[in-house]
Amino acid sequence: MHPDRGDRAPSERQVDVLLVEDDPAVSLMYQTKLEADGYRVGIAADGQEGIDLANALQPSVIVLDVQLPRRDGFEVLSALRGAAATRAIPVVLLSNLGDGSIAARGLQLGAEQFLLKVHTTPAELSAEVGPWVQDAAP
Repeated sequence: MHPDRGDRAPSERQVDVLLVEDDPAVSLMYQTKLEADGYRVGIAADGQEGIDLANALQPSVIVLDVQLPRRDGFEVLSALRGAAATRAIPVVLLSNLGDGSIAARGLQLGAEQFLLKVHTTPAELSAEVGPWVQDAAP
């Protein structure tokens, strides 16, 4: 995990966006833009870590890849929607799997949106998560 700025324990961090992505280059690309736009970003490199950090950090929004080690994005999404602590956190699926059935399954499981990585620049992702972060502000 790449911590947000500061040296507080994970449970004390404030995270706007939890990015669950196993490709370090992709994570860094999106994280850099999100942080430049003022978001506090947490990173999980696999599905299980994504679930654990979602529970610990309670982010405003989760950006979730579908193809992940340990637990795939659909398993993660199901777990998030099945737990009271994470049920209401908006989830945006971000994947290179462009099959319409993949998007439909993600939306059926409770994702708010499905984005294709190949068509989603870091600036576009930042714009897409913005409304959910603002809606979650106290």
